[in-house]
Amino acid sequence: MKLSVAIAGKEAMPNAFVVFRGVKESIIKAHELGYDGVELALKRPDEVSKDELNQWLHENSLEVSAISSGQVFAARNLYFTDENQENRAELYKSFCGFIDLASDFGGLVNIGRTRGPIDGRDPAFAEELFLDMAHKVADHAEKRGVELILEPVNRYEIDFINNLDECSTLLKKIDRKNFVMMPDVFHMNIEDDHIGESFIRNKEYVRYVHFADTNRHAPGDGHMDWDEIFSSLASIGYDGWTTAEILPYPDPETAAKRTVSFLRGTYGKYYS
Repeated sequence: MKLSVAIAGKEAMPNAFVVFRGVKESIIKAHELGYDGVELALKRPDEVSKDELNQWLHENSLEVSAISSGQVFAARNLYFTDENQENRAELYKSFCGFIDLASDFGGLVNIGRTRGPIDGRDPAFAEELFLDMAHKVADHAEKRGVELILEPVNRYEIDFINNLDECSTLLKKIDRKNFVMMPDVFHMNIEDDHIGESFIRNKEYVRYVHFADTNRHAPGDGHMDWDEIFSSLASIGYDGWTTAEILPYPDPETAAKRTVSFLRGTYGKYYS
């Protein structure tokens, strides 16, 4: 496995789930602390220059683990289940930009809350809106060699696709090889019946994993059963990215240091 940390630009919203802000500074800090990569949480595809990003990554021996799209929903109110055609066109344009960026950096684009809510509508209608956009962006992603990673999110943040079983059911309907799953153990602790069994049951789609403890702090700072998490990931042969998407508590550097110390220390054998 490889260890990554979620970062964003300096202008990211205050509620963005990232540890560090300022792309260049964050890449340097992630390298200094011993991470293998960074997950880029972006509002727009043009927030970062490809040439500069490539230089900063090269100078610090890091990779981009994935492009995260949560701020597209939180900051711009764009989402897959929106009925407004102008908004849908703007969302599609943005996702094509993220996909183009990911074709050079990481090869993965996240779809979390930006899939949008059901919000009291007929669930079948909301799903139809999602599937329409999902196939459109998957078509573009296929041309660019990029995978889309759908993230189940807990019921207190969205009412559409909350656990891994629901995600697998939807992925079967999408039926695209480049549309897979991004479990987050923080959300799984709320929604899945049993984290380890859920990983195993849905193993065919697990492509990328978010880590946070039960309190959304650094791994090891809550009461998450990390033995169960690592043993289940090992049992399904998972060797991809594990990315810290945590609150920067008590401060960003301390949170990032605790994550590295705990994961590379207690569970170092999985990162060798």
